[in-house]
Amino acid sequence: MTELLQQLVNGLTLGSLYALIAVGYTVVYGIIQLINFAHGEVFMIGAFGALATWTLLFEGTTALWVLPIMLLGAILVSVTTAVLMERFAYRPLRGAPRLAPLITAIGISVALQEAIRLFYPGAKSKIPFPQIDVVTGPALTFGGVTVQRAAVFTVGALLMSAAFLWWFINRTRSGHGMQAVSEDPDTARLMGVNVDRIIVIAFAIGALLAAVAGVAQGLLNANIDFRMGFLAGLKAFTAAVLGGIGNIMGAVVGGLVLGVAEALAVGFIPGQFGGSAWKDVWAFVLLIVVLVFRPQGILGARVVDRA
Repeated sequence: MTELLQQLVNGLTLGSLYALIAVGYTVVYGIIQLINFAHGEVFMIGAFGALATWTLLFEGTTALWVLPIMLLGAILVSVTTAVLMERFAYRPLRGAPRLAPLITAIGISVALQEAIRLFYPGAKSKIPFPQIDVVTGPALTFGGVTVQRAAVFTVGALLMSAAFLWWFINRTRSGHGMQAVSEDPDTARLMGVNVDRIIVIAFAIGALLAAVAGVAQGLLNANIDFRMGFLAGLKAFTAAVLGGIGNIMGAVVGGLVLGVAEALAVGFIPGQFGGSAWKDVWAFVLLIVVLVFRPQGILGARVVDRA
């Protein structure tokens, strides 16, 4: 029983990380039906932005008050990257066939990886990430179950981000604008909604959550590298599809389910098909099974008829 609880805790931690990134995918898709495969690199750049902020301003300091400023640095870099990406790469292709922005997203993903590898000092290998007092350090133990301090931060960040996103979409003018553009951008434009501004806001919100996830990843693993965005982005996309692409709560549920499934596969599948080497295999097997029997995802894809 203790082993089961331990794997559930591990899975919820990993799933919270996936969910934070997956929400960015699904917010953008819900507005303009774009699968932004460069979103994983926005997550990676957020982690490097936090590290750069710490290195330039606070190197050697691990006090808790440094963390909010690191988060601000990560958010600033990620949001700037996402907004520039939307303005110069995706907006000119908005009326093009869907394959064009998809290929562009893959190209941007590779370009961002290479930019960090070539221009960030030491990025060709793993770089130690600062361990901040209180949110990192000796693990907590509850009845035999070990919980990393950074795991508490990750789950808390997901809960706060989900609450913020719900409030923003349902209680603010921009959030109502996002819902209108999601339903019908042409009609929304006729009703006075600035569609371009709403799309930029969607990219910015996705980047903000990805930046928080990047910091959480650094705190959990104690290191970052320029390749970290590729697999994490792929898993987050899988989580978004698993929960129901375009459905924000579906992205959260999909991320948590995917994380728990990976952890249980590591802990309980015996023999040569178990262990951490096979966790990615079982994650995608789960995706295939769900899509075969429920193609719309766990909570249902949000599909809008714009004919």
